[in-house]
Formats: sequence, C-alpha cells, structure tokens
Amino acid sequence: RTPSAALGEQFGGEPLPELHLRYNIAPTQMVAIVRIAPDTSVRQWQMVRWGLIPSWAKDASIGNRMINARAESVADKPSFRAAFRRRRCLIPADGYFEWQKTGSGKQPYYIRLDDDRPFAMAGLWESWLNPATSETLQSCTIITTQANPLTQPIHDRMPVILDAADYEMWLDSQVQDPERLGALLLPFEGASLRADPVDTYVNSPRNDGPRCIEPRSG
Repeated sequence: RTPSAALGEQFGGEPLPELHLRYNIAPTQMVAIVRIAPDTSVRQWQMVRWGLIPSWAKDASIGNRMINARAESVADKPSFRAAFRRRRCLIPADGYFEWQKTGSGKQPYYIRLDDDRPFAMAGLWESWLNPATSETLQSCTIITTQANPLTQPIHDRMPVILDAADYEMWLDSQVQDPERLGALLLPFEGASLRADPVDTYVNSPRNDGPRCIEPRSG
C-alpha cells in the first residue's frame, strides 16, 4: 500500500517503475525485494518469484515448497545454506496474513505495525537457470521464527521482521558468520504489532485490493 517513493526512502535503492500496490500476494507470484546488486554493490529493487528455487534444482516446481525457511535450520539446510551465506535480501511489506485454526475452519488475520509503517522481513534470493530454455529465474523465500506473544495464539510461526539498524549487516554478503546472522532472526517485539481478523475473501489468490485487509465486522 505504501507509495514507491516512500519505500525508496525507507529501504534505499530506487524502487522499480512497475512496482504497484498489492494487497494479497500469494506463493509463486512475483514480489519486490531489496538486495545488494551483484554488479554495483548498491541496494537494488528486484521483482522475483516467491518460492526459492535452488541453483541445483532440476525444475522450478521445488520452489512451490520453499516459500519459507526456518531460522533454526536455514544456515545448514542444503536448499538455503548457499543463499544464507551470500544472497540475503529484505522483503518489504505493510503487513502479512496468518491463519488461526478454529472449530469451523481457519480464520485469517492481517498483522501489521501499530503505526502502519512498512517493515522488512528477512529473506533469501537465488538465481536458477532453466536447463530447457536457458532462461534465468530469480526467486526468494521468507525466513520464519517462533511466534511472539501477540501472534502465538494465531500461529506458532511468524516471519522474521528485521530492525532497520540491522539492514546493512543482513544485506552484506561479506558477513557470513552463522552466529552473527542468527542473532538477527528472533521473534519481533509484539508491543508495536497488531493483529486484526479479516474476511475469508483473502483466502483466494485471485482476490486483491483493499477488501483483503479490512477488519472483519461483527
């Protein structure tokens, strides 16, 4: 929901001209990330597919199962360890959805900062060369950690929300110490977050627009 100019001011780099407002991004769809450009060593915005495809994968379908990486194992898991060392990114967002199991199904919640500022989730990105077409596909995953006290009643996991003071270190590929990086992958302090139940309209990836994040009435 945040305009491109404001995103550039907060996260650095020049946002992509085609960056437009989204309210309901689903796995395998394209998402904007901020990374260090491989050729210029400055912050760069890039559209990539959500669902990381390791460079050694035989086909892209593996990415459908790689939308999240667990903070506890991301440094060692073969699918993520190379990207964790060298290809980390910020995934800016105004909020995220999580689903709470209920007796009648699952209730979606929209979780955001109290003041509605955008934030950055910790992510990894990767490039994959399609052996059939010789085309390169770039993709990403969101790192998750244990839920904080606010979100734990909804779900036992949450995305890692980085402190702005840690963006530079997270993006710096020269930093490869798993302990230093792992120290950033903690549950967010819940005092400045809020979680609102929203309509199940958001459950369909075909649905987008402000209705997806409107608090449920009643």
